Amino acid sequence: MSAEDKKARTRRFMEEVFNRGNMKAVDELVSPSIVEHSPLPGQEPGLEGLKKSLAAWRQAFPDLHVTVDDLIADGDKVMIRTTTTGTHKGTFMNIPATGKQIKVEGIDILQFSGGKVVEHWGINDNLTMMQQLGLAQ
Repeated sequence: MSAEDKKARTRRFMEEVFNRGNMKAVDELVSPSIVEHSPLPGQEPGLEGLKKSLAAWRQAFPDLHVTVDDLIADGDKVMIRTTTTGTHKGTFMNIPATGKQIKVEGIDILQFSGGKVVEHWGINDNLTMMQQLGLAQ
């Protein structure tokens, strides 16, 4: 799989899953044995845990949109820098809807094998998100 193929699959994941809520694309792009190094609190392992986590984001932020700011592929890994926006309209991690908008930057690393994501590491600016939701100063 070429670097361009990995980058295209990463862009497709962001567009299909995060921006459109197409959870069927998760099965096509992610290994059933995915290792999540940055799970949400309480997230179960594997593909089903990932799907539940993604669904929780989409439920809490129904207008969720991820913009790809940078995308770099090297070897079996892709690094992606993103800006995520959305309106907090549903409960997220036991936080009731605030109706407030978020704009959060993040960096993710995806490792590919056999054309699918097999490992994920991610860092998001959660402090900024909590400040925007009025939950931290």
